[in-house]
Amino acid sequence: MDLHSQRMRAIAPEADPLRLGCGWTREDLGKPWVVIESAGGDSHPGSVHLGALAQHVRDGVIEAGAAPALYGCTDACDGISQGTDAMDLSLCIREVLAWATELHARSAHADGVVLVSSCDKAIPGHLIAAARLDLPALHLPGGTMPRGPSDMSLDRVGDLAADLKRGRVSPEEYEFLMARACPSAGACQFIGTAITMQALSEALGLALPGSALMPAQSYAQLRLAREAGRRIVALAREGVTARRILTQEALENALVVHAAVSGSTNALLHLPALAHALGLRSDLEEVQRINDQVPYLLNVRPAGRWTADLWWYAGGVPRVMHELREWLHLDALTVTGKTVGENLDDLAASGFFESNPRYLENYGLAVRDVIRPATDPLEPQGGLAILRGNLAPEGAVVKRAAVHPSMRTFRGPARVFDSQEAALEAIFGGRIRGGEALVICYEGPRGSGMPEQFYVTKAISSDPHLNTSLVLITDGRFSGASGGPCIGHVSPEAAAGGPLAVVHDDDLVEVDIAARRLDMVGVGAQVVGADRCTALLADRLRTFQPPALDHGTGLLGLYTSLAASATEGAYVRSEGLSG
Repeated sequence: MDLHSQRMRAIAPEADPLRLGCGWTREDLGKPWVVIESAGGDSHPGSVHLGALAQHVRDGVIEAGAAPALYGCTDACDGISQGTDAMDLSLCIREVLAWATELHARSAHADGVVLVSSCDKAIPGHLIAAARLDLPALHLPGGTMPRGPSDMSLDRVGDLAADLKRGRVSPEEYEFLMARACPSAGACQFIGTAITMQALSEALGLALPGSALMPAQSYAQLRLAREAGRRIVALAREGVTARRILTQEALENALVVHAAVSGSTNALLHLPALAHALGLRSDLEEVQRINDQVPYLLNVRPAGRWTADLWWYAGGVPRVMHELREWLHLDALTVTGKTVGENLDDLAASGFFESNPRYLENYGLAVRDVIRPATDPLEPQGGLAILRGNLAPEGAVVKRAAVHPSMRTFRGPARVFDSQEAALEAIFGGRIRGGEALVICYEGPRGSGMPEQFYVTKAISSDPHLNTSLVLITDGRFSGASGGPCIGHVSPEAAAGGPLAVVHDDDLVEVDIAARRLDMVGVGAQVVGADRCTALLADRLRTFQPPALDHGTGLLGLYTSLAASATEGAYVRSEGLSG
């Protein structure tokens, strides 16, 4: 067994006394060295319990005869940042955690790394770090919190806040439900980016089967954490590194699961960034092909009925993958040392698919209420659609499963804003009418760091008239809690000279989700066609001068100056760092 740590000890003799100074024994020095990288901290419910979870991983590492070292870099919460300037830093968190994890594992001379995280940016940051390090690696998801009273979940707080402003809910009812929307630790209870990325980590093969979405802090999760510690030592001894697991086939498996569960659109930032770190292909046309073939199965909010904590009780990610066997690469390797197909067979033989649903009896539900069979899906196609056209030459993303059928085709005049704050003020001021295309520019990676347009989407979805008559189009992104006709990730973005920057009020915008088109088709009330408008947009761009967007010399300034486009994953370009 050729261990990196032992080669480094020979080069750097100071490593031994320094490790001894941390409480290691002399025997520990000759064992495999395992870094347990946690996103734990008091940052939000998805991370507050991870430090304790990492301790159980540590116990498993010791049981397996290796030496553990605990490291950590916590993330931040989009929910806490929403509606403030702090939200502009959201995507930066992914890059910071990836860099911190890479720093810790390399400087610690790790022979393997366990990544403990729950939420939006921490999970993709950890996955990207695993790709860069190419060490034996295993991800332990932090699980899910339960719902609150009256079927309350965090994704409903935005609607409640909008209803409070409109006088539709009393301050007392708002206060009661708001205070109980997050009743414990764990990721939020809907298919937002946190739950989506937990599921995709397992679909990629980097998390143990059944580990995503577990009830946070349950004894089952603590036992699995210890198993993760034992398993990483086996991977280190076997020399199975992350890149043997994170293959092109694994990425395609993740896209299949994403389509079937109508996962967060933010995954189309994180999976391309992961592919870039791996040197693998990332193609929006492949995303569309998979979404056109794979059925939509998961009846969970925001597109579905139930809260995400029930997904694990219904069989979790393995149950979804079991329904999707014909679309998956069943021979893809996973951290168990077995293939996807072998893992599913082992779970079936163990009774996993029969025992977990016993919990659903407490809610009067059956598996099929939460996870539909592939032969009888919620919809015959996956949750996403990739749109192109003269407003999105490089692509745009819409969660079509969350769009009412009546809004999947649309034509209407544009109302253009240069920030989500200005758009939100116009909505609550009653200046936005149904039948319009609300266009928000300069919210992409280079414009403002690509914050979520969460409160804008909630202001729309909470108004029954706007939610069935208004289309939102932006180069920004959305929370996984968003629903309705929201088209984001428009590329090239306005700050990079994309066509969205030169759309004017009253230009006619046309959306056809079935045809996967997003076009400007007219000026004023006159329809002139997409081709003539393509030429008109090009003429406008020749004289276009982007506004000054000075984000300073700090983290946001660094990110916005170096960020790739949304379709590429909005990662920090390494050529920018070396230039």
